[in-house]
Amino acid sequence: MNQFIVTPDAGEAGEGAKFYTIGDLAREFGVTLRTLRFYEDRGLLSPRRDGTARIYDARDRERLSVILKGKQLGFTLTEIRAMVAEERSGAGAAMNLKLSLDQIESQIQHLEQQKKEIEDALAELQARRAGLAAAA
Repeated sequence: MNQFIVTPDAGEAGEGAKFYTIGDLAREFGVTLRTLRFYEDRGLLSPRRDGTARIYDARDRERLSVILKGKQLGFTLTEIRAMVAEERSGAGAAMNLKLSLDQIESQIQHLEQQKKEIEDALAELQARRAGLAAAA
């Protein structure tokens, strides 16, 4: 089966020894602390604990980048978890979102359907707005 790799946009080489707080990652990626805790609860991130503080390493940062890329592409967290699951066992390999041609085709079809539904809803709302404006 053909595999396509989507690499994270964020990420710098040579970050192996760098550590981040939950606030650092939230600010960098523009997400809430609650989002990061939710991803941890779902098993997508696994920061080290220092008392009650969460300490993320470069691999967690890279994994978060991949999760957010997957969300941007419209995948569910369950789908993203499956795509990155094998990365957790890999030693030193760069984190990637592995997509098959079938997954890509299916997601394109899904997003096209959503786009059509949104366009239909917008057209109906615009028509209703125009009707209300004409009546006023």
